[in-house]
Amino acid sequence: MKDNIITIDGPSASGKGSLARNIAAHLNFDILDSGLLYRVYAYLFDSGLEHTKIVAHIKKNILFKTDNEGLTIQEGSEDITGKLRSEKTAKAASKISSLKETRNNLLELQRGFYISKGLVADGRDMGTVVFPNAKLKIFLIASPEVRAKRRYLELQNRGQEVNMLALIEDIKQRDLKDQTRVLSPLIPAEDSIVIDSSEMSLDEVLSFTKKLTKRKLNK
Repeated sequence: MKDNIITIDGPSASGKGSLARNIAAHLNFDILDSGLLYRVYAYLFDSGLEHTKIVAHIKKNILFKTDNEGLTIQEGSEDITGKLRSEKTAKAASKISSLKETRNNLLELQRGFYISKGLVADGRDMGTVVFPNAKLKIFLIASPEVRAKRRYLELQNRGQEVNMLALIEDIKQRDLKDQTRVLSPLIPAEDSIVIDSSEMSLDEVLSFTKKLTKRKLNK
Protein backbone atom coordinates (compact mmCIF):
# COMPACT_ATOMS: atom_id res chain seq x y z
CA MET A 1 0.00 0.00 0.00
CA LYS A 2 1.34 3.40 -0.95
CA ASP A 3 1.80 6.11 1.65
CA ASN A 4 -0.38 9.23 1.64
CA ILE A 5 2.57 11.29 0.44
CA ILE A 6 3.22 13.67 -2.46
CA THR A 7 6.83 14.20 -3.48
CA ILE A 8 7.94 17.23 -5.49
CA ASP A 9 11.49 16.92 -6.76
CA GLY A 10 13.44 19.11 -9.14
CA PRO A 11 16.41 21.43 -9.55
CA SER A 12 17.11 24.67 -7.70
CA ALA A 13 14.59 27.52 -8.23
CA SER A 14 12.18 25.33 -10.19
CA GLY A 15 9.30 26.40 -7.93
CA LYS A 16 9.18 23.29 -5.75
CA GLY A 17 8.82 25.19 -2.49
CA SER A 18 5.92 27.40 -3.58
CA LEU A 19 4.09 24.46 -5.12
CA ALA A 20 4.66 22.29 -2.05
CA ARG A 21 3.38 24.95 0.36
CA ASN A 22 0.26 25.60 -1.71
CA ILE A 23 -0.56 21.92 -2.18
CA ALA A 24 0.02 21.20 1.51
CA ALA A 25 -2.35 24.02 2.45
CA HIS A 26 -4.91 22.83 -0.10
CA LEU A 27 -4.88 19.26 1.28
CA ASN A 28 -4.19 20.15 4.93
CA PHE A 29 -1.05 17.98 4.78
CA ASP A 30 2.18 18.44 6.69
CA ILE A 31 5.17 19.69 4.70
CA LEU A 32 8.84 18.77 4.44
CA ASP A 33 11.24 21.23 2.83
CA SER A 34 14.25 18.93 2.59
CA GLY A 35 16.44 21.63 1.07
CA LEU A 36 15.90 23.80 4.11
CA LEU A 37 16.59 20.82 6.36
CA TYR A 38 19.95 20.32 4.65
CA ARG A 39 20.63 24.03 5.16
CA VAL A 40 19.89 23.60 8.88
CA TYR A 41 22.35 20.71 8.91
CA ALA A 42 25.03 22.75 7.12
CA TYR A 43 24.43 25.75 9.39
CA LEU A 44 24.85 23.64 12.52
CA PHE A 45 27.94 21.90 11.11
CA ASP A 46 29.53 25.27 10.31
CA SER A 47 28.64 26.38 13.84
CA GLY A 48 30.88 23.64 15.22
CA LEU A 49 28.58 20.66 15.79
CA GLU A 50 29.87 17.23 14.78
CA HIS A 51 27.95 15.02 12.37
CA THR A 52 27.10 12.61 15.20
CA LYS A 53 25.38 15.34 17.24
CA ILE A 54 23.49 17.32 14.61
CA VAL A 55 20.33 15.20 14.26
CA ALA A 56 19.85 15.07 18.04
CA HIS A 57 20.27 18.85 18.18
CA ILE A 58 17.69 19.32 15.41
CA LYS A 59 15.17 17.11 17.21
CA LYS A 60 15.67 18.92 20.49
CA ASN A 61 16.22 22.55 19.52
CA ILE A 62 14.95 23.23 15.97
CA LEU A 63 11.32 24.16 15.37
CA PHE A 64 9.79 24.17 11.89
CA LYS A 65 6.82 26.54 11.68
CA THR A 66 4.45 26.91 8.73
CA ASP A 67 2.04 29.83 8.43
CA ASN A 68 0.60 32.14 5.77
CA GLU A 69 4.03 33.73 5.32
CA GLY A 70 5.65 30.39 4.53
CA LEU A 71 8.10 28.21 6.44
CA THR A 72 10.21 29.62 9.27
CA ILE A 73 12.91 27.91 11.32
CA GLN A 74 13.66 28.62 14.98
CA GLU A 75 16.64 27.48 17.01
CA GLY A 76 15.37 27.83 20.53
CA SER A 77 13.83 31.32 20.61
CA GLU A 78 15.90 32.65 17.67
CA ASP A 79 14.48 32.84 14.15
CA ILE A 80 17.35 31.62 11.93
CA THR A 81 15.38 31.51 8.65
CA GLY A 82 17.23 34.49 7.20
CA LYS A 83 20.62 32.92 7.92
CA LEU A 84 19.52 29.69 6.26
CA ARG A 85 18.34 31.49 3.11
CA SER A 86 21.74 33.11 2.47
CA GLU A 87 23.84 32.07 -0.53
CA LYS A 88 26.66 31.15 1.86
CA THR A 89 24.50 28.57 3.61
CA ALA A 90 23.09 27.37 0.28
CA LYS A 91 26.58 26.58 -1.00
CA ALA A 92 27.54 24.93 2.29
CA ALA A 93 24.41 22.78 2.13
CA SER A 94 25.12 21.80 -1.47
CA LYS A 95 28.59 20.66 -0.45
CA ILE A 96 27.65 18.81 2.73
CA SER A 97 24.60 17.14 1.14
CA SER A 98 26.93 15.17 -1.15
CA LEU A 99 28.37 13.32 1.84
CA LYS A 100 27.05 9.83 2.57
CA GLU A 101 27.20 10.51 6.31
CA THR A 102 24.92 13.54 5.97
CA ARG A 103 22.35 11.70 3.87
CA ASN A 104 22.32 8.69 6.15
CA ASN A 105 21.91 10.91 9.21
CA LEU A 106 18.94 12.78 7.73
CA LEU A 107 17.09 9.89 6.06
CA GLU A 108 15.04 8.74 9.05
CA LEU A 109 14.58 12.31 10.26
CA GLN A 110 13.00 13.20 6.92
CA ARG A 111 10.77 10.13 6.99
CA GLY A 112 9.67 11.14 10.47
CA PHE A 113 7.90 14.19 9.01
CA TYR A 114 5.21 11.83 7.68
CA ILE A 115 2.22 11.65 9.96
CA SER A 116 -1.00 9.85 9.16
CA LYS A 117 -2.86 12.83 7.68
CA GLY A 118 -0.39 13.13 4.80
CA LEU A 119 2.78 14.89 3.71
CA VAL A 120 4.04 16.99 0.83
CA ALA A 121 7.83 16.58 0.56
CA ASP A 122 9.97 18.70 -1.74
CA GLY A 123 13.60 18.18 -2.58
CA ARG A 124 15.85 16.34 -4.99
CA ASP A 125 15.48 12.67 -4.02
CA MET A 126 12.14 12.57 -2.24
CA GLY A 127 10.51 10.26 -4.79
CA THR A 128 13.56 8.14 -5.55
CA VAL A 129 15.10 7.57 -2.11
CA VAL A 130 13.25 9.05 0.85
CA PHE A 131 9.63 8.21 -0.02
CA PRO A 132 9.72 5.61 -2.82
CA ASN A 133 6.14 4.55 -1.96
CA ALA A 134 4.60 8.01 -2.36
CA LYS A 135 1.19 8.04 -4.05
CA LEU A 136 2.04 10.99 -6.29
CA LYS A 137 5.52 11.92 -7.49
CA ILE A 138 6.14 15.17 -9.36
CA PHE A 139 9.40 16.22 -10.99
CA LEU A 140 9.28 19.97 -11.56
CA ILE A 141 11.66 21.53 -14.06
CA ALA A 142 12.25 24.87 -15.82
CA SER A 143 15.00 26.28 -18.02
CA PRO A 144 18.14 27.64 -16.29
CA GLU A 145 17.33 31.13 -17.58
CA VAL A 146 13.81 31.11 -16.14
CA ARG A 147 15.04 29.78 -12.82
CA ALA A 148 17.82 32.36 -12.67
CA LYS A 149 15.28 35.14 -13.21
CA ARG A 150 13.12 33.79 -10.37
CA ARG A 151 16.14 33.56 -8.09
CA TYR A 152 17.26 37.05 -9.12
CA LEU A 153 13.93 38.58 -8.12
CA GLU A 154 13.87 36.62 -4.87
CA LEU A 155 17.32 37.82 -3.85
CA GLN A 156 16.57 41.39 -4.92
CA ASN A 157 13.49 41.41 -2.71
CA ARG A 158 15.78 40.51 0.18
CA GLY A 159 18.01 43.46 -0.65
CA GLN A 160 20.90 41.35 -1.95
CA GLU A 161 23.07 42.40 -4.89
CA VAL A 162 23.06 39.75 -7.62
CA ASN A 163 24.36 39.27 -11.15
CA MET A 164 22.04 37.53 -13.63
CA LEU A 165 24.79 35.93 -15.74
CA ALA A 166 26.50 34.63 -12.63
CA LEU A 167 23.20 33.20 -11.39
CA ILE A 168 22.60 31.36 -14.67
CA GLU A 169 26.09 29.87 -14.58
CA ASP A 170 25.72 28.92 -10.91
CA ILE A 171 22.42 27.16 -11.62
CA LYS A 172 23.90 25.25 -14.55
CA GLN A 173 26.87 24.15 -12.45
CA ARG A 174 24.60 23.12 -9.57
CA ASP A 175 22.40 21.13 -11.95
CA LEU A 176 25.42 19.29 -13.34
CA LYS A 177 26.69 18.51 -9.86
CA ASP A 178 23.28 17.30 -8.65
CA GLN A 179 22.64 15.18 -11.74
CA THR A 180 26.03 13.46 -11.82
CA ARG A 181 26.70 12.81 -8.13
CA VAL A 182 26.96 9.18 -7.04
CA LEU A 183 24.63 9.49 -4.04
CA SER A 184 20.96 10.28 -4.79
CA PRO A 185 21.46 11.97 -8.16
CA LEU A 186 18.83 14.47 -9.31
CA ILE A 187 16.72 12.26 -11.59
CA PRO A 188 12.96 11.71 -11.85
CA ALA A 189 11.58 8.53 -10.36
CA GLU A 190 10.31 6.05 -12.95
CA ASP A 191 6.71 6.69 -11.89
CA SER A 192 7.00 10.47 -11.53
CA ILE A 193 5.11 13.04 -13.60
CA VAL A 194 7.42 15.65 -15.12
CA ILE A 195 6.08 19.22 -15.24
CA ASP A 196 7.99 21.89 -17.17
CA SER A 197 7.08 25.23 -15.59
CA SER A 198 9.18 27.38 -17.92
CA GLU A 199 6.09 28.78 -19.64
CA MET A 200 3.68 28.34 -16.73
CA SER A 201 2.70 30.58 -13.85
CA LEU A 202 2.50 29.25 -10.29
CA ASP A 203 -1.29 29.31 -10.54
CA GLU A 204 -1.18 27.18 -13.68
CA VAL A 205 1.21 24.67 -12.12
CA LEU A 206 -0.90 24.61 -8.97
CA SER A 207 -4.12 24.04 -10.92
CA PHE A 208 -2.55 21.18 -12.86
CA THR A 209 -1.18 19.60 -9.67
CA LYS A 210 -4.55 19.81 -7.93
CA LYS A 211 -6.01 17.78 -10.78
CA LEU A 212 -3.29 15.20 -10.26
CA THR A 213 -3.98 14.99 -6.51
CA LYS A 214 -7.67 14.48 -7.22
CA ARG A 215 -6.89 11.67 -9.61
CA LYS A 216 -4.14 9.99 -7.56
CA LEU A 217 -5.32 10.65 -3.99
CA ASN A 218 -9.01 11.41 -4.58
CA LYS A 219 -8.47 14.76 -2.80
